[in-house]
Amino acid sequence: MTSLPRIVVAAPATGQGKTTIATGLMASLTRTGHVVSGHKVGPDYIDPGYHALACRRPGRNLDPHLVGEERIVPLLLHGARGADVAVVEGVMGLYDGRIGTQGYASTAHVAALTRTPVVLVVDISRASRSVGAVVHGMATFDPSVEIAGVILNKAGSPRHAAEVADSISLPVLGTLGRDQAVSAPSRHLGLVPAAERGEAAHALDALADLVAEAIDLEAVLKLASTAPDLESEPWDPEREVVVSRRVWRPSSTTDAERPVVAMAGGRAFTFRYTETEELLRAAGCEVTTFDPLEDTALPPGTSGIYLGGGFPEVHAPGLSENAPLRAELHAAIEAGVPTVAECAGLLYLCRSVDDAVMVGSLPATARMTPRLTLSYPSVTAPADSLLTREGETVTGHEFHRTHVEPRAGAVPAWSVDDVPVGFAGPSLHASYLHVHWAGHPQLAQRFADAAHAFLGGRAASEASDQSRPRTRPVVSTDRSLALAARPPTVSDPLRHHGDAEVRDAGLLDFAVNVYPGPRPLWLEQTLRDSLDAVGDYPSPAAAEDAVAARHGRPRAEVIATAGAAEAFTLVARARPWRRPVVVHPQFTEPHAALEQAGHPVTEVVLAHPFGLDPTAVPNDADLVVLGNPTNPTGVLHPVETLRRLARPGRLVVVDEAFMDTVPGETETVIGTPGFLVIRSLTKHWSIPGIRAGYAVGPADVIADLRREQSPWSVSTTAAAAIRACASDAARAESERRAEAVAGWRSELVDALDGLGIPTVASSTSFVLARLGEGGHAALRRAGIAVRRADTFPGLDGSWVRIAVRPGEQTQRLLTAVKSWLDGLSAGPPDALG
Repeated sequence: MTSLPRIVVAAPATGQGKTTIATGLMASLTRTGHVVSGHKVGPDYIDPGYHALACRRPGRNLDPHLVGEERIVPLLLHGARGADVAVVEGVMGLYDGRIGTQGYASTAHVAALTRTPVVLVVDISRASRSVGAVVHGMATFDPSVEIAGVILNKAGSPRHAAEVADSISLPVLGTLGRDQAVSAPSRHLGLVPAAERGEAAHALDALADLVAEAIDLEAVLKLASTAPDLESEPWDPEREVVVSRRVWRPSSTTDAERPVVAMAGGRAFTFRYTETEELLRAAGCEVTTFDPLEDTALPPGTSGIYLGGGFPEVHAPGLSENAPLRAELHAAIEAGVPTVAECAGLLYLCRSVDDAVMVGSLPATARMTPRLTLSYPSVTAPADSLLTREGETVTGHEFHRTHVEPRAGAVPAWSVDDVPVGFAGPSLHASYLHVHWAGHPQLAQRFADAAHAFLGGRAASEASDQSRPRTRPVVSTDRSLALAARPPTVSDPLRHHGDAEVRDAGLLDFAVNVYPGPRPLWLEQTLRDSLDAVGDYPSPAAAEDAVAARHGRPRAEVIATAGAAEAFTLVARARPWRRPVVVHPQFTEPHAALEQAGHPVTEVVLAHPFGLDPTAVPNDADLVVLGNPTNPTGVLHPVETLRRLARPGRLVVVDEAFMDTVPGETETVIGTPGFLVIRSLTKHWSIPGIRAGYAVGPADVIADLRREQSPWSVSTTAAAAIRACASDAARAESERRAEAVAGWRSELVDALDGLGIPTVASSTSFVLARLGEGGHAALRRAGIAVRRADTFPGLDGSWVRIAVRPGEQTQRLLTAVKSWLDGLSAGPPDALG
């Protein structure tokens, strides 16, 4: 239980003076020695700016639409930490909320959620005893709302005020005369932000004096003390996100450098929620404010950019004149610095606002219009992007008098009533919509993830540049070859897989790890025979029995899945993981599945040569996911090392998709307590078109996975393949294939070593090799596809993953590699340099 004296300052309608009186109460109580916490109902940014000046601490917003009902009390308590009284300013009329929702997100709604007594501010300038009827109606309209006092505003005379007070059955806490009104200047969107008012501090002093004289502060405090204790715990950004992209190295347990997030501020960019910065700091970022009107450069080391709301249209000439910063912003965004732009930020990134030149990172222009756009929508993400995942729904608000043309890019940020709006991509998200990240902390997590990743990529690139001699790239004059050399577009690095490297490209495939030989006849026949049963609904029972017998485990510890990808999705959904950890570099699907399920992921990034140090994993991790042997490094971790990851209350998930390529499967942890092993049959058995796999682990974990599994997800053919590949004949054939893979791998590694190409010690059907920057594209020009590695966290573009192949194909690869190296040594012709 938490005790917090508090009041809500409300009014029957907008324009009655609640902002003036609420801010005056905050300033006056603060001057008398109280620690006051200021809050605003609704999405408003401007009033909290005045509250911050009055209370000398950040102003906060309370909006059920933006953050959800369940977060209102925790956010109130968070904002009021260390305060002895909280003053909550309402929005519009007391009972006015989102249209069509019977008052949802109204001041009354927030007062009821927080069990806070209401002080009603009433403009009495045009009535006398009728005010009593209004107050009576307001006080009895909703029994869940307690109106405990009234403040009269704009009284014409003491006699007028007395007549009104006599009509009211509630305590009158004070009266302000008509000639005592103090107001803030207006702007086309409402009040002028406090940051733009040089006289703001002086005005607050005058307002504090006025309120202290006209309102009984002791009565207000006494009323506030009647508010009941609250049962919730304060909101804590540390619980909402984790320090993402934290680089844990075997030699050290200290955090990596914190990425700098440059957050626009100053007079032109005043609109942002305090919790946004708190979430980013909790996620391991260093938030630094810069002023686009004054600063000519971004903060040093910027790895993320946040451009919030404000009035760029008002300050457009000044923003346009700051050409050095515009140029640097454009270059940073082009370089892939993760960037979020809301409303004013969207306008700033357009080519122009009216006639003023802006940054130009978006292919759009903006103009002022006479029409006000004011909405409180729920929107859907139409595609994966920097902030969102396809199909995700987010609540927000729009408030602007500008229009952007076109409204959306090729990939829109949002879909609003099936209309695409905004601009999005892997490193950019820009739209009019304001989103309170406390209500959607996964957005803060993803932005922090991207900033950490950008910082890590920059550091890796710099280290790589320092460790390798600089060379000039090979330049091709053949346009068709150049087009073929282009790598596939990567919209989401965590969703990029090797098959994209060869799809529709006609290249020799060293990118996909499918065994290159024919399927055994017994498997071929099993697959064909399974077609006779496709008239019935599939059942995985026989397949699970076969897997249980194969590994000597009870049936309750086995589940058949539609490949490893489904298993990772089931794990992500199975439990409310507090701190899931993914050990990288590794197959990215588990990370993507956890993010899709809304879990913030902590990364443990292993340094070259990518051996596992269990102490690098945070002790409080309740889920740890890693591969063995690991994709893409091929590293095989010893069982004894893996067992050191076990902890009470922790599940360790080991992706053994390539364990069948290891002769004898020597390091499997199937059956080890606390471990869930996931296997895929698609690669080793040359059946990638049939999604067949299984998981083996503790019975309670398997039961959780089964509850999340869609009915009939494992097809009849996949179930038949699982059963067949668990037979004695399959075990003998698997061992033969593993021996063949080992021989091909040895030949490839020896040849690459002879060419001076560094490789990582692999135990599976691929080899991670460091060709250098440009090697991936050079091989594509030569007609060969290898798997790019820069989409794996912890690796950069100098690495590629090469699938092992029989001798003749390997020789073609080696010839292309040697040609690439010879070209580097000679350099391109001068005419093409």
